Order: sequence, then structure tokens, then C-alpha cells
Amino acid sequence: MTMNTLPLTRPEGSEPQDFHVSRRGIAGLFFAGYALGAGTAAAQSPVSTPSTGLIAKDLTVPTDSDYAIPAYIALPQDAKRRPVVLVVPEIFGLHDYLRDVCRRLAYQGYVALTFDPFARKGNAAALKDTAEIRKLVETATNEQVMGDLKTLIAWLKTNPDVGQSKGVFGKTKFADTSRIGITGFCWGGAVTWMAASSIPDIKAGVAWYGRLERPAATDFLGKEDRQWPIDRASGLRRPVLGLYAGQDGGISLESVERMNAALKASGKTPSYIKVYKDAKHGFHADYRALYNETAAKEGWAELLKWFGTYL
Repeated sequence: MTMNTLPLTRPEGSEPQDFHVSRRGIAGLFFAGYALGAGTAAAQSPVSTPSTGLIAKDLTVPTDSDYAIPAYIALPQDAKRRPVVLVVPEIFGLHDYLRDVCRRLAYQGYVALTFDPFARKGNAAALKDTAEIRKLVETATNEQVMGDLKTLIAWLKTNPDVGQSKGVFGKTKFADTSRIGITGFCWGGAVTWMAASSIPDIKAGVAWYGRLERPAATDFLGKEDRQWPIDRASGLRRPVLGLYAGQDGGISLESVERMNAALKASGKTPSYIKVYKDAKHGFHADYRALYNETAAKEGWAELLKWFGTYL
């Protein structure tokens, strides 16, 4: 079988197995709704969660401007005042892995909402060239992303009609917006730390292998003048669990240790980072060759326990 090499470099570091995927694998996964640039192994069978018993749909969330944020929501059909989990994507934007994560959360009784933070400028899931992906990701500043999250929260507070059942007095309020959590992967892992430290509506977070410290100025993510999670550790008031990889090619264990030390020194929350020593970056992404089933399942159990405790 002829193999293609996708010129993708992840911000947290690349692995050789990121890059090899067959023509058939590329086409099948793209048309199925998976990120083209993610370097999925053709033999990998992503986890597929059905939508039976759920309301699960793509939609758009209006903003104060003419722009509407592309999003996806999943919740139990009979949801009444259920806690919310915002799901922040990797650098590949909104694709079927994120939708599936939302459905998994919905089956656990949550209202799960994900979105595309890059869609103002393009479709990250359809790109495979490193330079194009980087340019697109650069456009989503920390200020913009925090604003998008606040917009999603404000939208949920209006009890929008997403197809929920109608009660005697009208639409049943499906989301309890006094209980909002956030989780995110890779790029979205860093967003999780930042959102938990800056958006009061967010009560708890679970960050999957997101960058903790400012990248070098030569890095495409290092160009923006902004704070990073370790800069906010001393002021963090919400409990955040970090789920990180011991074999990460771009986030060093020294960086994790510094973050854990800063969180402990603050003493304001039970926040900490757990390391899966044999896992590599992206270990929860079941549509990619870096998927580590054991670490992914253990991490997911930790996420459910964390949100069960703090939401």
C-alpha cells in the first residue's frame, strides 16, 4: 500500500507515527468527519458512541457581531438542569472526535458543548499542511477564545431550543449553568487552565496534555503577548485536574513538576497534574496512532470522578 506523509508538526512536539496514513485512510476519515491533518493511522478504529437517547446536533451560537460560532451539543433527551461540560478541541478544530467525546459525556448525564475556535478564518479539520494549520491557530487569541467560551455560557443561560422536551410551562431548562465544567485536549488543554482561572461561571476543569508554560518566541504559539497556565497557578480558584503524558515530545516532565509545585505552593485548590508515565502526547485521541487505551480509559475515569466531585 502506498503511504503518504502528512507535513504536520504538533505544537507539543511530533512523533514519527503521527505522519503515516494511507490514501484510503485519509479519504475515509475525512469524509467521516475526522481531522485530515491529524495523521490518523488507517488501521485505527476510533471509538464510536451512538446518539440513541440523546439530543445530539451541530448548531451555531450567535455572537454580538454578525458571526455565529459553529458548535455541537449532546445531552440526554430528558435532561433537566443537568451540569454542563464545555469541550475545547485540539488544534484541528471541531470534528467527529470532539462530537463523540460530547456524546460520551451526555451518556454520563452531562450537557456537553464543543465549538470551533478557528472557524472565523478557516476549517482546521480540512487542512493537512503544517504552515496552514499554524496560521489558522494563531488567529485564535486567548482573548477571543475566552470570549467565545463566555458567549457559549451566556447562550446556555437563555435555555435555547435545541429540541428538548416541553414541560407544562414551556421548554424544560436542560442545563444547570451554576454547574459548569470544562475539559480540553492539547491546545484545548491549555485553554482549560486559562478558562478555569479567568471565567467565574466555570467551577472545575480537566486539562489533557496542554502546554503549561510560554513557548519560545520562535514558536508559532509564542508570538502572542499573553499569560500561560503556570502564570495563573497562584491565582487559580477552581479545581483543575491535569492529565499528562510521561513520554510527551513537547511538554517536559520538568514543566509538569514546576506547575505541580506552583499549584501546591498556592494551596487554594486541590488542583494537580497526574502523569501517565508510559503514554505519549495525544493518548486520549482514539482516532490517532498515539492513542493509549489504558491511559485513555484511566484518564476518562479520573475525569468523571473529578466532575462528579466538583460539579
